[in-house]
Amino acid sequence: MISRLLPLALCAVALAAETPARKVLFFTKSSGYEHEVISWKKGQPSFAEKQLTELGAANGITFVFSKDGSKFSPEYLAQFDALMFYTTGNLLEPGTDGNPPMTASGKQAIFDFVRGGKGFVGTHSASDTFHTGNESQKGPERFRNHGDKADPYVCFLGAEFIRHGKQQVGVNRIVDPTFPGFAGLGDSFSFMEEWYTLKDFRPDIHVLTVFNDPPLEGDDYKRPPFPNCWARQEGKGRVFYTAMGHRDDVWTNATFRQILTGGLKWALGDAKAPDLSPNLLKVAPGAMTNQPYTPTPPPKAKAAAKKKAAKQ
Repeated sequence: MISRLLPLALCAVALAAETPARKVLFFTKSSGYEHEVISWKKGQPSFAEKQLTELGAANGITFVFSKDGSKFSPEYLAQFDALMFYTTGNLLEPGTDGNPPMTASGKQAIFDFVRGGKGFVGTHSASDTFHTGNESQKGPERFRNHGDKADPYVCFLGAEFIRHGKQQVGVNRIVDPTFPGFAGLGDSFSFMEEWYTLKDFRPDIHVLTVFNDPPLEGDDYKRPPFPNCWARQEGKGRVFYTAMGHRDDVWTNATFRQILTGGLKWALGDAKAPDLSPNLLKVAPGAMTNQPYTPTPPPKAKAAAKKKAAKQ
């Protein structure tokens, strides 16, 4: 019996060895604020990149790390199975980090890449990217929904960042435990994080977690519960977004890593989701009601608040 099974086992090993690793571009250009977790120091990989290298090795995913937007074209993107963004600002401009921006055709290449059957994963500030009309974060316009007039990237991703309050522990209620990465997590999970508020939710998103129930402390969370993790179809492709990922200890958190891995595998087409039906109005009926506009705190006060939060 052993002699009969041995050839089959050897064939399985050979097939596994021949199966190429999935290839994902982790793009982290910061035309706006650059997050510490994706910052390159003295040419060394960022903290997030080191974590993704570990996850990739354990899940058959090869990550390519880049901040160069000028490379974006159909030909360049064709080598990848999925894109993963941790970006800020208008990526058509050099902006804060000074790295080469993408062109308008490069931006369109992202949409075409996914619509053709590939995947896209947005983490944290991927929603703080390509703002509608490049509106000022300081002004009241930033707090308004734009509906069908929202930037094409916002419509593609599923929503847009407004602002965040102080870092604090927040509860995430799981809506769909059958989606890859959510099995065994129970009804909810919580940890310390910089929690975004979001707007202009697309009606076709399949919400995975609902946030701000109970409401967090601060004016920015004086609004009904809203999604902060979802999935949606884009043509033949797949888009997954999670608002988490600001802090180093979130990237090492087992729950976040499980959710992120599940989202990556789904975006790659290697894991199936039993249900992707739009459910925004059902699970978060007040999501389109944004917090009232309040002026952004002065820089000194904001810096002091961040320093205090970092010590917590």
